Amino acid sequence: MAVDPHPVMSTPLLLAVGPTAGLPDLQLIVFAAGLVVLAGVIAMTEAALAAVSPARAAELARDGVRGARTLQVVAADVVRHLNLLLLLRLLAELTATTLVALVAVDSFGAGWRAALVTAGAMTVVSFVVVGVAPRTIGRQHAYAVGRAVAPLVRWLGRALNPLASLLILIGNAVTPGRGFREGPFASQVELRELVDLAEQRGVVEHGERQMIHSVFALGDTIAREVMVPRTEMVWIEEGKTLAQALVLFLRSGFSRIPVIGESVDDVLGVLYLKDLIRRSRGGDPDAEQLPVAELMRPATFVPESKPVDDLLSEMQAARNHLVIVVDEYGGTGGLVTIEDILEEIVGEITDEYDVERPPVERLADSSVRVTARLPVENLGEMFGADLPTDEVETVGGLLAQSLGRVPIPGAQAEVAGLRLVAEGTTGRRNRIDTVLVSRVESGDEQDSTGRGDNAGPGDDPDHYRDEERQAADA
Repeated sequence: MAVDPHPVMSTPLLLAVGPTAGLPDLQLIVFAAGLVVLAGVIAMTEAALAAVSPARAAELARDGVRGARTLQVVAADVVRHLNLLLLLRLLAELTATTLVALVAVDSFGAGWRAALVTAGAMTVVSFVVVGVAPRTIGRQHAYAVGRAVAPLVRWLGRALNPLASLLILIGNAVTPGRGFREGPFASQVELRELVDLAEQRGVVEHGERQMIHSVFALGDTIAREVMVPRTEMVWIEEGKTLAQALVLFLRSGFSRIPVIGESVDDVLGVLYLKDLIRRSRGGDPDAEQLPVAELMRPATFVPESKPVDDLLSEMQAARNHLVIVVDEYGGTGGLVTIEDILEEIVGEITDEYDVERPPVERLADSSVRVTARLPVENLGEMFGADLPTDEVETVGGLLAQSLGRVPIPGAQAEVAGLRLVAEGTTGRRNRIDTVLVSRVESGDEQDSTGRGDNAGPGDDPDHYRDEERQAADA
């Protein structure tokens, strides 16, 4: 019996290679396009919510802007809502990709050409329609977009929160590591970099950037770094009278002066100029003869390792403008005022009467007015004098070394045939700004201890010296 070499195949197998059953290709393309557009809208919403500030949303809500209150609720828990939007966007994009793949297989067959067409088409469409244009619009109009979509996002957050939370838990379970800090900045360094970037783009000025960085630096700064050292402190002894204290206040230019006992390491309190004026003008004729110890306020002591940001908070809370800094041995290291801390943020605070002087100014009487920072070598060359330069570098330092204390206006000393007279002060710390230098004429005598001819009427020499005396270096 003859056998047919070409057996007839069954009908079901032939149907498997026929045209794709189900929806026509055009409908699949339309559905895919709709899902891509939906993914773009979700991407725009993501970008808008990520750019919304909770503080700004709260401000809009207080102003009664429509939709702002719902936006405020969404912005308060923005991370959860962004995760939900991410889930929905991925679902839309992957579904659209699947539909395009079905059309490609139907048109080109199940092979590499279908895969290539699907990957290329969806990459271009997703990049333009989902990745670029919607996100740009969302960032540019963050609050308008946010107010428009906030009600829907809030409803989706309530409806799909269990599913999103479950997927996040699964993701956290399979993800190694300890996770990350929630928020836009993981460290202070990132925030500082953002401030630098804001300056480069003109959002903040250079001075504002410096102030922001200075605020961050306060936590790393200690009291020793900002204090007025003990060698520059002006103080008064507890036995001095209020009249003597008033003269010292006027000569030094300060409004608060520490009161000491046996030495500068024995600070008993702080004398306030306003307390002195109130007491001396209160009608008591003997008030000016009272000792300063009766009017001083208690002093506040802090260690020199105290962080400046904590110190500022404590001084603000206690309404205290001056604290005494104590070193590791229990001695007085210096003092800190609120102004010293503020200068760390805003820079040097100067008086409105301060003027910029030239380094050297020759006067009509052959004397010379020089800045306190003028190098000693320059002064020696100017007068042809051999001045000591081993321990000091500036004229102000030379005068302080000769006096044995920090000079205040009017203090005088003779050095190598030159008479040095401390003049005006500048800045909040009232440091000596200029020194009047002249040659000592033959026959003139000058007490090199700093007790000069500038004492006012009625000032005895001892009184003048005690007013000028300041803490020597320990």
